[in-house]
Amino acid sequence: MRAYLALSRSAHGVLDIAMPGFAALLWLGRFPAWDVLIVALVTALAGYTAIYALNDLVGVKVDREKFAESGPNAGYGVEASDLRYPIARGKLGFGRGLAWFIAWYLIALAGAWWLNPWLLVVVVAAPILETIYCQLFKVSWWRVLVSGVVKSLGAIAAVLVVVPEPNPAWLGLMVAWLMAWEIGGQNVPADWNDVEEDRRVGARTIPLVFGPRVAGTVVLVALIATVALSLWLPLMSSLALGWPFRAATLAAGSFLLLVPGFRLFRSLEGRRAAYLFDRASLYPLAMLVIVTAFVLLESLR
Repeated sequence: MRAYLALSRSAHGVLDIAMPGFAALLWLGRFPAWDVLIVALVTALAGYTAIYALNDLVGVKVDREKFAESGPNAGYGVEASDLRYPIARGKLGFGRGLAWFIAWYLIALAGAWWLNPWLLVVVVAAPILETIYCQLFKVSWWRVLVSGVVKSLGAIAAVLVVVPEPNPAWLGLMVAWLMAWEIGGQNVPADWNDVEEDRRVGARTIPLVFGPRVAGTVVLVALIATVALSLWLPLMSSLALGWPFRAATLAAGSFLLLVPGFRLFRSLEGRRAAYLFDRASLYPLAMLVIVTAFVLLESLR
């Protein structure tokens, strides 16, 4: 079982589920009905489990090239399992990994249909975009934009569960915020941490194509954009979220994103990229805790 959980990067996936939870509570302003909440949680878990597994399935050939000489580096806390990339490293058969992906993906499809049939568009788009993202590994650094879109799909799905016809402008704002967080706090730092392995296989990532100085600038600009855009998130909520909410989100963004991002920009050290990745991975959970607190306070009035 450990190999399967490593295939789906379960620790990271559980943290990522917090973002759809945040999006749903932000837009709805209250907790949904229990049956909706339970099915949504199972669907989100299934979706993230399937897509993370798909990443390793599609990229297995490249991963075998990357780790032909040695295993993965020490990496970051949320991705620190010694069973990372189990298929590429011969710890899990490809067929079993594929069956694992299919089983979880079917659960996600069933849950999406029950919650809102329109969610099937999101659930179908996710593996297509994830496959495109993996195939662009040796082609173009522009794949970071595809990664940003994939990461935003979970939150989009959550909004569609609780608000069937969301305002397109506010939905676009949320997507821009999520893409900035994914690029600055997840994708580029992860590529930076894997730069030596990626160089061996001719990858086209931002740290490799442009070097550490440009990569550091991209990270810092993206994280500043993330925190700045987060201050506008109350506009899409049915709650009266004022400056106390903005102050809380600013504090979370500063501690988890801006401080480690600035340290990386200043030092350009790979270990700082791994540290930023870990901190940024906690950002969805922090945002979920903040909005939950405000929802609970509103319910007590």
